[in-house]
Amino acid sequence: MIIGRILGWFVCAIALMALGAETLASLESGSYRGLAIGEIWYLVDRGSLNLMQAVVQRHLIPSLWDGFVVILQQPAWLIFGALGPVLVLLFGIGTKSDK
Repeated sequence: MIIGRILGWFVCAIALMALGAETLASLESGSYRGLAIGEIWYLVDRGSLNLMQAVVQRHLIPSLWDGFVVILQQPAWLIFGALGPVLVLLFGIGTKSDK
């Protein structure tokens, strides 16, 4: 349970970092510049992104990739900002409080 909560807080921190990076990029360009999850994934490891696409399209359902692309086009802060608190709450339920 503690690992899930730590992971949730880590994902929340990533959301804040992505929001900060997006804000800086927007200020530098003078207009809104979203930072998508797919863009971050491509910058970190483009080979694994290409591999994921090939695996999904060749070995799973090809149309599944189209739905996955919709997620990859969303702002990173939005997706991580939603996932982090869900993990924290999910793995925090059922723990004893120190009262």
